[in-house]
Amino acid sequence: MFVPVKWLKEYVNINIDTKTFADKMTMSGSKVEEVKEVAKGIMGVVVGKILSITAHPNADKLVIVSIDVGKEKLQIVTGADNISEGDYVPVALHGAELADGLKIKKGKLRGEVSEGMLCSQEELGISKNLIPEELKDGIWILDQAYPIGSDIKEVLPLEDEVIEFEITSNRPDCLSMIGIAREAAATIDTKLLYPEVKINEVDNKAEDIATVSIEDEDGCPRYMARVIKDVKIEPSPLWMQQRLAKAGVRPINNIVDITNYVMLEYGQPLHAFDIDFVKDNHIIVRKAKNEEKITTLDGVERTLKNNMTVIADPDKALAIAGVMGGEESEVTNNTQTILLEAAYFNNDSVRQTSKELGLRSEASSRFEKGLDPNLVEVASKRACQLIEELGAGTILKGAVDQYPKVYETKKMTIRPTRINNLLGLNLTTEEMINILEKLEISAKTKENMIEVTVPSFRIDLDQEADFVEEIGRMYGFDNIPATMAKGNITVGGRTNEQTIEDYTKKILSNMGINEVLTYSFISPKGVDKIKLGENDIKRNFVKLINPLGDETSVMRTTILPNIMEVMERNYNRKVEAASAFEIGRVFIPQPDKKKKLPLELKRLVMGMYGEVDFFTIKGNVITLLERLGITNYKFEAEKYNPTYHPGRCANIILGEYNLGTIGEIHPVVAEEYGIGSRTYCAELDFELIIQFARLDVVYKQLPKYPAITRDFAVVLKDEIFVQSIEDIISKMGKGILENYKLFDVYKGDQVDQGYKSVAYTLTFRHKERTLKDDEVNKVYNKIIDSIKEELGGTLRE
Repeated sequence: MFVPVKWLKEYVNINIDTKTFADKMTMSGSKVEEVKEVAKGIMGVVVGKILSITAHPNADKLVIVSIDVGKEKLQIVTGADNISEGDYVPVALHGAELADGLKIKKGKLRGEVSEGMLCSQEELGISKNLIPEELKDGIWILDQAYPIGSDIKEVLPLEDEVIEFEITSNRPDCLSMIGIAREAAATIDTKLLYPEVKINEVDNKAEDIATVSIEDEDGCPRYMARVIKDVKIEPSPLWMQQRLAKAGVRPINNIVDITNYVMLEYGQPLHAFDIDFVKDNHIIVRKAKNEEKITTLDGVERTLKNNMTVIADPDKALAIAGVMGGEESEVTNNTQTILLEAAYFNNDSVRQTSKELGLRSEASSRFEKGLDPNLVEVASKRACQLIEELGAGTILKGAVDQYPKVYETKKMTIRPTRINNLLGLNLTTEEMINILEKLEISAKTKENMIEVTVPSFRIDLDQEADFVEEIGRMYGFDNIPATMAKGNITVGGRTNEQTIEDYTKKILSNMGINEVLTYSFISPKGVDKIKLGENDIKRNFVKLINPLGDETSVMRTTILPNIMEVMERNYNRKVEAASAFEIGRVFIPQPDKKKKLPLELKRLVMGMYGEVDFFTIKGNVITLLERLGITNYKFEAEKYNPTYHPGRCANIILGEYNLGTIGEIHPVVAEEYGIGSRTYCAELDFELIIQFARLDVVYKQLPKYPAITRDFAVVLKDEIFVQSIEDIISKMGKGILENYKLFDVYKGDQVDQGYKSVAYTLTFRHKERTLKDDEVNKVYNKIIDSIKEELGGTLRE
């Protein structure tokens, strides 16, 4: 909610600076996101009157303007085509400074002297998307004859501060100037000044012109219609346009601007129909017919469902209740009589309709949170008052008000003792009543209790706890003294799963791999980019009912596309080397999707590119598993995973379980992401890692007896994996083999083409005695002989 401070001061006397005020509002529960200064720094801009316009002798698209700026007449060259003689416009004089910091100096344009500049709204600090269409690409034509030579900031309310409030969904009353003013008055302890609403009505009665029928009472508990004749469609005055623009609403014309103004002021959306397009002048509030169509004000034809509420006449739908009006009955320059709608629509119905149509508006964002049914009458009168004051029309007497079930004021009692105990305060009953009455909540003592009358605009006040919060926030949570907690306090701790996850993150971070977090909802195209097969189970997605778009329409079944997008983003930004990991959930739908929630399984994915290779990521995975106490696993070649290079991919096998996959991303997949560097990834089943991890440390006594080492290098065919060698070493070395280590893999001139040299260090040690060379040689020779026989290897001399 954008709140212009000058506008807010019409309802509440704010006698402190805006920053202090914003801090106080935040502390009382109305969180301030930002305070913006509007049109700050504008200097040397005055009101001028155009005396004459002549063609530029040296340029077809330029004109020379003679303009009176009070003390002198200036010559200005401009390319504007929306100006006329007699127009009053803002003029930037020599030395002036505009909102964007641009400084104006005298000069020549195509040989003709230009002594200043005519200004547009954008140059005076108004955002382009909030400028009326007719002025978007032209000079700002002022709406009346302001004193010539006057500083533009003195005649127009340009300079201002705009406070952006974050309004929570339970406080729709604060989606209005008066709602914020009510909070402000209570916060700084001053009086709230409501607008004085009076209208002059002519003898004709609105009910003689228009009729209203409510067939869908659940969808529309109250509907009020007023009739305005002799309508004159023209631009609204600049003071209104300025307030709307600062509040984030683009001015359109006087009638539309008035309805938007009242919506911002009171929080009650209004809608104006051209009554000439309402058959029999009869408004019917009903459910839509199934597959009924309506073209809304945004020019889109929409197909409705029979659970949606519409405003209709006897023949057709005119508007989608609480969401958007229809194009056919909108107010145009030819409109003579309007029917002004002020209604209270069911918030659940509006929310559901808005979601199903994928259509949100300023009106729907308010209705779907729940409004005050009593706002209907005062907002309708306020709009009529403004229409009359601006000379935009004549108000017919009375209103057609259909209100079948009148809202009943809710009363309840609260306990002062309970409130003090919860807040840790010692307030008197009178002090509590005073705080509540500042918020316009009627309260009085009743025995040892406080009886409160809940105002209709506070739909969030439903139980005693809500009033505890009201008293606490207005007293000031920061003013409540700190005390020690009382009672039985349980000491929390991390679960085993949380401990393992935190430790895993620490291990990977210590290896220089950055943790990232990516969205769980993704595009289904992600699995196409990593080349998964058409029947792959990972294509079975949980689909979102109302996604923001195709890019976030399903829940992920694999995190790999997310990590690849991280790699892609870094590569495109010229980052020479990147490494990242994420521990997150994937979502697997169950067979009975309607009755069972999807499985949420944790996965660990790593990705890297730069000065790395397959053995880099393999080493990272080995280090991680060792630190987590996971042993006895092995790497098996994987040739059929379409995401990875078929010769540089392996599965991590522990018993009958597959812990995950590591490898180099297939060049075709890398190309899909526009990555021109070899990229390596690892996908690990973190659910299994949690099951197999052992963080308990068992210390062993240092060995008493010396070790004997043997090195060997064996030449094998290139397609034989080192895992085959290590399987033989482990099998044959049982008993005295302490460990082994691969320290070299060589291909080159000294080895035949198609072969490689693989070198290992073997460490032998006995726990209870010193080994003899004969014992070691016997086991060593068995290992070498087995490699020769089973793998066709030869020792390299």
